Amino acid sequence: MLRRTSLNFVNNTLSKNSKWKIVDIGCGYGANEFATVVADTQDLSSFYKEKNFVKINDKELPFKDKEFDFVICSHVIEHVEDFEFFVKELERISSKGYIELPTRLGDNIVFENKQDHIWWFTFDDVINEIVASKRNQLMDPFITVSTAKLFEKIFRESFVLELAWEEKIEYKIDNQIRNDNIKKISFYKLIKKFFSKKLRTFF
Repeated sequence: MLRRTSLNFVNNTLSKNSKWKIVDIGCGYGANEFATVVADTQDLSSFYKEKNFVKINDKELPFKDKEFDFVICSHVIEHVEDFEFFVKELERISSKGYIELPTRLGDNIVFENKQDHIWWFTFDDVINEIVASKRNQLMDPFITVSTAKLFEKIFRESFVLELAWEEKIEYKIDNQIRNDNIKKISFYKLIKKFFSKKLRTFF
């Protein structure tokens, strides 16, 4: 089962289940405060001195089947080449968890995403399913990751998908969602139109 949620709701749930074994996969320097185990491809053991840090060296996650009560995976899946294998690994090590993904809008307008994101996502609210397709740049990026984080505080639902799952992560890969026939949006043209409108209203 997969459904929309919010990180605030998830954190509230985790705070009430202190006996749970919780792993945060691929968190970088921003591990969830309730994670008892932190795992990343970088060696961050010196940064996470007060948590149990595990370095990920292989495609298969270094954990036993159903080792955890809850798995957190925030802004990781868009980077993973073998999307399907990674999803199965999340299901293997836990029976429930939280996934956070960038929306297609959030993905497109951030400079850094153009370099290292492989996938982008929508969520089908009718059948509660992630729809993944290979990333497509439809507009010129014009903000940085740090600026995006500021926007997220107010427009979070426009920038991220917040999803909770139990037992199974429903998804499909749709390679037809390329939108290659759509003319890409130029940031410079948007700015030009903005100032043109400003000048007309000024005079």
